[in-house]
Amino acid sequence: MKAHLLAAAAVTTLAACTHVPDAATASLDQLTGRTPMGGDMEVADAGTIAPPQLSEQTMKDVTRELSSDEYQGRAPGTIGEEKTKALLVKRFRQAGLQPGNDGSWFQEVPLVEIAAKQFSPLTVTGGKQPLSFQQGSDFVAVTYREKPQIDLNDSELVFVGYGINAPERGWNDYAGIDMTGKTAVILINDADFGTESLDGPFGGRAMTYYGRWTYKFEEAAHQGAAAALIIHDTAPAAYGWNVVESSWTGPQYLAQSDDGGADQTKVNGWIQKAAAEKIFANAGKDLGQMMQAARQKGFQAVPLGERASLSFENDIERTLSNNIVGILPGATRPDEYVLYTAHWDHLGICKPAPDGDDICNGAVDNATGTAALVALAEAQAKAGHPDRSIVFLAVTAEESGLLGSQYYADHPIYPLAKTVGGVNMDAFSMAGPAKNLTVIGMGKSDLDRYLNAAAQAEGRTPEAEPTPEKGYYYRSDHFSLAKKGVPMVYFEGGEDLVNGGRAAGAAAATDYVENRYHGPKDEYNPNWNWAGVMADLRLYYRIGRELAMTSDWPNWVPGDEFRATRDETADQRK
Repeated sequence: MKAHLLAAAAVTTLAACTHVPDAATASLDQLTGRTPMGGDMEVADAGTIAPPQLSEQTMKDVTRELSSDEYQGRAPGTIGEEKTKALLVKRFRQAGLQPGNDGSWFQEVPLVEIAAKQFSPLTVTGGKQPLSFQQGSDFVAVTYREKPQIDLNDSELVFVGYGINAPERGWNDYAGIDMTGKTAVILINDADFGTESLDGPFGGRAMTYYGRWTYKFEEAAHQGAAAALIIHDTAPAAYGWNVVESSWTGPQYLAQSDDGGADQTKVNGWIQKAAAEKIFANAGKDLGQMMQAARQKGFQAVPLGERASLSFENDIERTLSNNIVGILPGATRPDEYVLYTAHWDHLGICKPAPDGDDICNGAVDNATGTAALVALAEAQAKAGHPDRSIVFLAVTAEESGLLGSQYYADHPIYPLAKTVGGVNMDAFSMAGPAKNLTVIGMGKSDLDRYLNAAAQAEGRTPEAEPTPEKGYYYRSDHFSLAKKGVPMVYFEGGEDLVNGGRAAGAAAATDYVENRYHGPKDEYNPNWNWAGVMADLRLYYRIGRELAMTSDWPNWVPGDEFRATRDETADQRK
C-alpha cells in the first residue's frame, strides 16, 4: 500500500523521532525489547552475500512496458493481464527460472468482476428534512453480492462507532443492538487513533486489523447489517477522498464464493465526512461529539432516527485471473522455500484526469515492484542455485483487497510450513537514494536480523515506520502470508534523502500521493532517478539470498499475533 510514500506525505518530522540508533548492528532484543526465538541464529556476515550486478536496464524496460497504455492499467481479466502474463513468462524464462506450479507458470485465481452503474442518489429521510447525496462526489458504494440489481430501501441508520467487536479486548460496538436490515455508519481506524504512545486497547498509535476498512465491512456483514458506510476522514484513513473515489468506482474484483456473496451486506461504501456531518446534524446529533463518545470503552451504538435508500445496477462477470510464479530450485534443500512477492495488477480504466486520460497505468504502483521480481530473478540465477529454493510470485488483484496473495495463502503451491519467510515489494520510490529505509512492522519477527545485516552492509539505517496508526502492515500482500504464519518482511526506501534530507523526501512523497497515486498520472517518466531504486534492490537481494543459504527458520517474536500459527507447524521444520 505504498507505505513510505503515504507516511512521509502525512508526517514530515515524526520520522526523526522514531529513528532506531545503530539499528543496522542492533540485536532484535535491543530493537524490540523482546526475546527472539530459541535456537541458534545463522545470519552470516552480510558482506559475504554481496549482490552481483543488478540490472537497472531491466528495471527500466519492464517498468516502462508494464505501465504503457497498451496494457490499459493491468486490471485483472483484461488484455492488460494477458500482456503481463506473456511478458513475465518471457522474462522469467530468460532469467533462468523454471515454471513454478507443476510445470505451469500460472496459478489460476477465480474472481468475480462486479461493475456498478446507474446509481440513484443516496437519500436520507426521517430527519429534519430529506437529504440527497451523489455517487462519486459525496459517497461511493459497491456490493459484494452477485446480484444484477441492488435496492436498499428505508434502511435504518445506526452509528456504531468504530464498528469493532473484539471480545479479547472487552470491546463491542454492536452490543445490545440487532443490525438486521440496518445500515451501519462507521468510523475509520480505531479508538486509539491520535494517541502518542503504543499503549491502549488497540495498540495505541499502532493500528491493529480492527482499524482497517476490510475488517469493518466483514464485521458489519457478520452482524447482519444490510449496508455499511465508512465515514472518510483523511488523517485516520491515511489518504484523501481522491484515492477512495478512484479505487471504489469502476469494476471491483472479489474472490468467487459458493453462495454468490449472499452472506455479505447489500452495500459497502464510503461517505464524505462533510456529508456525514449533514446526516448527523439532520438527526439532531453532532458528529464531533459522537466521534469522541465512540472512543470510550462501553460505547453504545446510536440509532439516528433516519433511513437510507439507494439503488444501482451491476454488470457481473466471472473470470479467472492468475498469479504468475517462477522458481529457482535449491541445490541441497529444494523442499525449503524463500518467497519474493509483488503484485502485478493495477486499477485499469479509471476516473479521467482533467486532460481526459483515463488509464491508471500504475508505473510506480506496482510496475516497479513487478520489474524488481524480474531483476532479482536474473541476479539470483546468475549467482547460481542456492541451498534453498527461491520462489518469485507476482500476484493478482492486490488493489481489490489482496485477493491474489490471499488465494495463494489459502491454496499454497509450496507448503507454508516449509516456507522459510519472504520479502514483499510494493512500489519503489523515485525520489533518489536515501540514508535510511522505512521498515513496516519493525520488531515483529526474526527477519529484522537479516534486514539489519543487509542495511549495515549497504550503509543504510533502518527506521520504524513513522505512522504506525495507519496500519500499513495490513495493506499489502505480505499480510496474506503473515496471517498464515509465514514470516514476511516489508520495507521501503526511506525519506531521509542523500540530496535534500527529510524535507526533500517528504516533498517528493506528497507530490506523488497528491498528483499520481491511484490516478492516471502514475506513468513512466524517462527522467526518473533510479539510484535509490537500485540501492533498495540490493537490500532485497541480500535478504533473499541469505535466507536461501542459511539453515535457520526465522519466527515471529514471542507474543506477536502470528506466532501461534507458525508454532503449530514447528514439527514440520525439524
